[in-house]
Amino acid sequence: MDQQTMSTPLGALIINATEQGLTHVWFSDMASKQSLHADKTSAITQLAVEQLTAYFAGTLHAFDLPLTPVGTEFQQRVWAQLLTIPFGQTCSYGDIAQRLGQPTAARAVGMANGKNPLGIIVPCHRVIGQNKQLTGYAGGLDKKAWLLAHEVREFTLAN
Repeated sequence: MDQQTMSTPLGALIINATEQGLTHVWFSDMASKQSLHADKTSAITQLAVEQLTAYFAGTLHAFDLPLTPVGTEFQQRVWAQLLTIPFGQTCSYGDIAQRLGQPTAARAVGMANGKNPLGIIVPCHRVIGQNKQLTGYAGGLDKKAWLLAHEVREFTLAN
């Protein structure tokens, strides 16, 4: 497994990849969820650093990276839906459940959202409560609020 660490306005990010693609993007304060080892960079981790640097600089609005997160079939379906939320827009857990054809699965969507191993890249920070309030973010609500403010000055609900 390749690993690279980068500095961001929100603290250090740890990026993990295999030869096939990115597996994890974690804030360093979440690192206990994974095994840490010395940085062993690869073309994929370097590309992720370049794209994340451009994202934080405000010049990149969509990532183009090979992704290989590990999760259940349902989690994979939720994460695929997260990738469809446009930059600068938000939606609710219920909206995603509707898109999956499972309108009563908002809570399960929230659980899958919380297990997203590719923070920022797979934009789970763009999912908010039905009441348009910030709810849950593995990196902390302060980081979620910062990411949303970075993308847009006022939240726009995407349906």
